[in-house]
Amino acid sequence: MIRAVIVLNTQGKPRLLRFYEFQPPEKQKELIRSIYGVLSSRADNVSNFVKTDAIFGQYAQLHAVLDEIIFAGQVVETSSEQVMKAVEEIARLEKPSNPISLVAKSVSGRLGR
Repeated sequence: MIRAVIVLNTQGKPRLLRFYEFQPPEKQKELIRSIYGVLSSRADNVSNFVKTDAIFGQYAQLHAVLDEIIFAGQVVETSSEQVMKAVEEIARLEKPSNPISLVAKSVSGRLGR
């Protein structure tokens, strides 16, 4: 079972926290400090962690990907192809199909729009 997903920047600041079982805020902070301590003390050539800046420029998309892969701490999908199809479908559905004009037709006609 996955208990948490934690994404930190190089200074140890959390960029994404997703706990799948309850942890009080004090415990979360303690975990973040200890994980950053382990990560920052490792030599670059022995790290098995990925720098996410280049991979996930938008954290909202990372949230969507995590939601498709993990549900309640359980891995529900391992096919990257299926995950990306679902994320693309969600993004497509979230885009407004008919944008609402905030300018009245009578005003936009006078402005030449």
